[in-house]
Amino acid sequence: MSKQNKIILKILSGTSDANINFSELCHLLRNLNFEERIRGSHHIFTKSGIEEIINIQPRGTNSKPYQVKQVRNLILKYRLGVENDQI
Repeated sequence: MSKQNKIILKILSGTSDANINFSELCHLLRNLNFEERIRGSHHIFTKSGIEEIINIQPRGTNSKPYQVKQVRNLILKYRLGVENDQI
C-alpha cells in the first residue's frame, strides 16, 4: 500500500483527526492535483472541478482536526485518490 493510500485511509477512519501531520496533509492534497497558494500560515488549495476551497493552517506540526474533517468530506464527495475502489 502506498504512503498516499495510508494517509487517505487514516483520514477516512476519522479516529485520529488531531494526529494528522500537517506536511503530510499538504503533500496529499498536492498529489491529488490541488493547486496551493500560501498566505502567511494559510495554505489554500483549489482544484478545477471542485467548488470548495480548502484553507488549512498548522497547529504545531499537526493539522487542525476540523480541517482534516473538511478534507475527509471532500475525499468522499469527489472520490479523490481512489485506487481500485477502496472507498
